[in-house]
Amino acid sequence: MQSPPITLSAEWDLDPAFLTVNHGSFGATPRRVLAEQRAWQDRLERQPSRFMNTVYPGAIRRAAGVLGGFLNADPDHLVFVENATTGCNAVIRSLPLRKGDTVVILSHAYGAVHNAIRYVAEQTGANIVQAVVPFPNPTEDALVAAVREALTPETKLAVLDHITSGSAIVLPMQRIVAACHAAGVRVLVDGAHAPGQIDLDLQAIGADWYVGNCHKWLCAPKGCAFLYAKPPAQAGLHPGTISHGYGQGFLAEFDWTGTTDPSRFLAIDAAIRFHHELGGASLRTRNKMLAGQGAALIAQRLNTNVGATGATAGAMATIRLPVDDPAPEHALRIRRQLMEAGTDAPVHALDGALWLRISAFAYNEPADYARLAELVLAVLRNP
Repeated sequence: MQSPPITLSAEWDLDPAFLTVNHGSFGATPRRVLAEQRAWQDRLERQPSRFMNTVYPGAIRRAAGVLGGFLNADPDHLVFVENATTGCNAVIRSLPLRKGDTVVILSHAYGAVHNAIRYVAEQTGANIVQAVVPFPNPTEDALVAAVREALTPETKLAVLDHITSGSAIVLPMQRIVAACHAAGVRVLVDGAHAPGQIDLDLQAIGADWYVGNCHKWLCAPKGCAFLYAKPPAQAGLHPGTISHGYGQGFLAEFDWTGTTDPSRFLAIDAAIRFHHELGGASLRTRNKMLAGQGAALIAQRLNTNVGATGATAGAMATIRLPVDDPAPEHALRIRRQLMEAGTDAPVHALDGALWLRISAFAYNEPADYARLAELVLAVLRNP
């Protein structure tokens, strides 16, 4: 495997004494992207009123054009939001659900988005049905079947993770969206982990709505995400904060929801350039390979197994921990002990077991996972 072309010390401000193997939670913004963000902030602060009124409207649309090119999405159907959860809330809370309607989610759905759906269901009387994720060792066919089996004539919406957060499964989303549409069900894809981790073509996927974070695997500044909506799915869609653009269309409503720091969005061009300089598609392939190698190494040291391989695996991976207590509280305790030992790897309680999640990015190397394995063993030996 080739080494990444850019070194950690030259491009990131990460603490070299801390073992960083959790890129998936918050990403890591490189110095050059932060510099681009700061340049936009400086330009804004030289004359804020002039910037917000004469520069920002065109700049945010140009940024959407750059991001749309990366995602193969029409920029007129693409807006920036603070994070994927914000985008999901906008869609879920805009839909006219009624008592008896059903929303399908995955049994491994992201907790914050699940809570947003719970809130709307409690307000409207809608029901939530979980498509049970086959885990471990899921296949693409089994994942498609799990979603298809959860659909009923009452299903109005499916909210589906493109890459599950806790179990790190990459779903065959194009096939799943097609199955939902064949059943007359609209689809919101929570792609929080997808941009920059896997090849992503929003036109091909065909979802009604797609949200994704850019501050994770694309290394944009924190708080940079997007919401994509097909034209028919823009009707009745409103941001969580209703502002001056209310009733004036999708872009007018979302592009300006009040005073904010737009530099995080306007630096997306620098983030995408950096992604391509790291290798683009070859970087994504490298990260997936490294995550798989790291997971196999740790699973061997723990004498357990990994959660997903092959087509359903990405640049994150999970390893079952050899513990008898699968309670969420135990997962939190192990993660806290790992943090105290000098690293952070999420531990999730899933389907009767605890699973360690790792990430692989450009600044990681195989030795990181050998070191992590020793730290995990030390924590498990001294609970």
